[in-house]
Amino acid sequence: MLLLCAIALLCSMPVSLSAPLACEDLLRPLGQLDPRHLEGRWAMVAGSLSHPPFMERLRSRESATASFSSNTSETSISFRRSMRLDDECHYASYNISVEGSSFTFDNRSINTTFTHTSCRDCILLSFDVESGKRQHFYLFSRRRQLEQEEIEEFTAQVECLKMPPPAVMDPTKELCPDETASDPAARNEEKTKGQRS
Repeated sequence: MLLLCAIALLCSMPVSLSAPLACEDLLRPLGQLDPRHLEGRWAMVAGSLSHPPFMERLRSRESATASFSSNTSETSISFRRSMRLDDECHYASYNISVEGSSFTFDNRSINTTFTHTSCRDCILLSFDVESGKRQHFYLFSRRRQLEQEEIEEFTAQVECLKMPPPAVMDPTKELCPDETASDPAARNEEKTKGQRS
């Protein structure tokens, strides 16, 4: 009986030791990011936040997108976000510089890391806000709906971070249109045209 207990204990040890390694593997940053892969618009498929009140707001979103476009160089990129909430679209735009697999924005108060995902047409972004005060974890894809195993992988990644279960976006909800007049740069251009005429 004692021998059986010892064998059972030995058998369980590798399992308990491998659990942290599984999370390390699930949460590893991308090695080197190809900025050309980022080009275009990505729809948010699922997300989680470490701050419960913000998590409730995330669950009430109808849809969200992230868009990337090249500026003057391979590392200088325009990063635009949209969010549809209560049937209204909200936009934000930033110029970012990608360094390795990360970038900062909003006066360097938000550090963003591209995290590995096995989803072939996805990007997984981890936002560290104000030196760890909050963490946002978002999965974007070219598709509006992913396979079950892809969502399960993201859920496991969220669990590794000890964050609330992810909110999964409804793929039937409409995405915000691309920015036009709501874009501050477009408004400034329109104002300049008005002054010229």
